Amino acid sequence: MHVTHLSLADFRSYARVEVPLDPGVTAFVGPNGQGKTNLVEAVGYLATLGSHRVSSDAPLVRMGADRAVIRAQVRQGERQQLIELELNPGKANRARINRSSQVRPRDVLGIIRTVLFAPEDLALVKGDPGERRRFLDELITARAPRMAGVRSDYERVLKQRNTLLKTAALARRHGGRTMDLSTLDVWDQHLARVGAELLAQRLDLVAAVQPLTDKAYEQLAPGGGPVSLEYKPSSPGIVGHAREELYEQLMAALVEARKQEIERGVTLVGPHRDDVIIKLGQLPAKGYASHGESWSYALALRLASYDLLRAEGNEPVLILDDVFAELDTRRRERLAELVAPGEQVLVTAAVDDDVPGVLTGTRYAVSDGTVERV
Repeated sequence: MHVTHLSLADFRSYARVEVPLDPGVTAFVGPNGQGKTNLVEAVGYLATLGSHRVSSDAPLVRMGADRAVIRAQVRQGERQQLIELELNPGKANRARINRSSQVRPRDVLGIIRTVLFAPEDLALVKGDPGERRRFLDELITARAPRMAGVRSDYERVLKQRNTLLKTAALARRHGGRTMDLSTLDVWDQHLARVGAELLAQRLDLVAAVQPLTDKAYEQLAPGGGPVSLEYKPSSPGIVGHAREELYEQLMAALVEARKQEIERGVTLVGPHRDDVIIKLGQLPAKGYASHGESWSYALALRLASYDLLRAEGNEPVLILDDVFAELDTRRRERLAELVAPGEQVLVTAAVDDDVPGVLTGTRYAVSDGTVERV
């Protein structure tokens, strides 16, 4: 699978740009701040419905415009599809596939799959648990696009439950009458049901990606491992793997935590508070790994993602956004050798020398909003 054409309108710095793309390696080269990352960010957005740089859509719309449009022509074998997303900050986004009538944005998930390497990936090792949860959930959705709906349902239930808990907490603090919390029982069931499905998928993913991460780390830093991943639920009572088992354990954990949740006005149990403990040898990588080791670990997680998706069919587009400038010579060369055989590899770099020689292919010069093939 690869993208054959990218078209942007009022996206980031581009009023309009058309970029034909080839299989193999394509490098976008130019000084910082000229729009290189905007191009690969758009491809990544089509795959995940989110940006690796910002958490909302508003910054993606060019200043002065009220919407942005991303279009991409995608080829898989002999099949071609045109997908389009219209970003409307403050309103519902719109999507079209093959110029047909409007579909839900999440219906485009799975048409393009990407694995994106970026300087922000260091947060997978050094950052907060939310970074690691996001990594898992985006990979889960890449494997099974229907999980976008499950994630959305979980967020909706969590929001409703938190609203009820906050209201109860405020009433209690201000000496009001005791609220009828029977509705909370219903939301407990919803949270546990959807949460169990999300949790089961995460546990399955961690088991699948663990050996691939260890293999990738050894390729990047021979003799530097082993590395391991350990999923850490928000409650010690959650130890199962089957959905029904996880549902019962989540329900029990919610019952146990209810008094504290009412006091604090927030949901304390569920996948939204889980973490993944990543270890280098016997020690947690966070706080113990060196800068170089942390980079190798972050890259290994992305390479493991790529290997997993490729093994399951429909090889993803590899995106390397200003990564090579962050790496020492050894890691740069090893990473380049590992990704070079990819069906489509998109690279951004400030100067030509930042693109390893093994990554030969198409070059675009990006400067002042123009993208020219060289």
